[in-house]
Amino acid sequence: MNAFFYALVFYFRPMGRRGRKRVQLTLENIHLFDAGGKGKAVGKTEEGQIVLVTGAIPGDTVDVRVTKKKKAYMEGKTTNISSFSDKRVEPVCKHFGDCGGCKWQQMDYNQQLFFKQKEVSNNLKFIGKTEPTLTEDILGSENIYNYRNKMEFSFSSKKWLTEEQIKSDEEIDSRNGLGLHIAGAWDKVLHLDECHLQHAPSDEIRKTIYAFAIENDISFFDPREQHGFLRTLMIRTSLSGEIMVLLQFFEDQPKWTESLLDHIADKFPEVTSLLYVINKKGNDTIYDQDVLVFKGEDHINEIMSSYYGDQTLKFRVGPKSFYQTNPAQAFTLYKKALDFGEVTDQDLVFDLYTGTGTIALFLAQQAKKIVGVESVPEAIADAKLNAEVNQIDNADFVVGDMKNVFNDDFIAEHGQPDVVFTDPPRDGMHKKVVEQLLKLSPPKIVYVSCNSATQARDIELMKDKYTVEKSCAVDMFPHTHHIENVVLLKLKD
Repeated sequence: MNAFFYALVFYFRPMGRRGRKRVQLTLENIHLFDAGGKGKAVGKTEEGQIVLVTGAIPGDTVDVRVTKKKKAYMEGKTTNISSFSDKRVEPVCKHFGDCGGCKWQQMDYNQQLFFKQKEVSNNLKFIGKTEPTLTEDILGSENIYNYRNKMEFSFSSKKWLTEEQIKSDEEIDSRNGLGLHIAGAWDKVLHLDECHLQHAPSDEIRKTIYAFAIENDISFFDPREQHGFLRTLMIRTSLSGEIMVLLQFFEDQPKWTESLLDHIADKFPEVTSLLYVINKKGNDTIYDQDVLVFKGEDHINEIMSSYYGDQTLKFRVGPKSFYQTNPAQAFTLYKKALDFGEVTDQDLVFDLYTGTGTIALFLAQQAKKIVGVESVPEAIADAKLNAEVNQIDNADFVVGDMKNVFNDDFIAEHGQPDVVFTDPPRDGMHKKVVEQLLKLSPPKIVYVSCNSATQARDIELMKDKYTVEKSCAVDMFPHTHHIENVVLLKLKD
């Protein structure tokens, strides 16, 4: 059995029973030879049992504290590295190792791409039961730092203390923190002094807000006890230079609200959209909340070059809108999808899971007509607006439950598509959506996915009717294990 099998074991492992006693076991001198599921490195014991390890990379030889022990494999955390991999580089961030944002920052970027491409290929082969006739080289990101256009930070009245802080004599003046969650811990926030995922002025905005809150004794949120004022901070930036700042408050405190937002507006006049939410719910999702404008617009504008580069597409991005997190690399992803689809001006194209219409509007210049389908009404409203902004009149957008939408009435209204593009969430397409696609049987399907395991699962369901012609991975998230993949499926003769 190869290392890929054990990566699958991690992805689809059953959850352990609550209350089970933790295994206290340390493994010594485990050589790590591969990357497995969710960025874990893979090694073997002398007895041949697989070990999935956090805190190290392929090529390291490590001691491991076992945290889970199963019949087929074990999981654990690195406690000591006795021999370092030749794939290592020096992490740039002081918080690396404690923050869960960049798990592969200590690995050479070319090596990151190697393991990402290997994962995609293995998923297509072993889950999808297919060998693409042409697998193109992975497309890396030009920017490997400061590439994200959206960051969400959390406030906490009980910030996470690192092992070094606990062991040191450092006096902790305040337990208030503003940063990112520890991986797998919804209530544990690591305070950040720096972050290399988003470009300026993201760091300065975050640090300014934190300093003002501390200076003015503004309370930070406690997610377990459900009290405190400051809850979350979202910062969106765009290639157009516009900036959105959204603060989420747990309590309605007009004095704190006005003073803090006034301070941000004064310190950062370049912020074009300053928003806030008063959310008294148990969770911090804002999709069911009213977003209030304090200064500027209720949105920012993102831009993207058209396929030929002869025009600039504009997209209105609101606080609840989905837009590709790496906007520069999004052009590479969509261009590859369009290349695979070979769309002509005679083609009717369906775009499933269209969201705010980014792929659809990118395709519109090539196609005769685009029909985008999405289940979220707000997203469709954004898509229609984006079509108007870009003066695109050959794109229709329809709200509908994806698994039910391709009925006879829908086809009678919109026609039989020549090409279908689909870009579902990480869970992949619903089985009924796959069944609908098979019934519809378009000549070509271009499948864009942020999870090649579920993509391969769906492809396997279609293998009797479709062949995989091409596949190309596109890296949208450097220093993480996440990878996008584009696949061209063609209807068999």
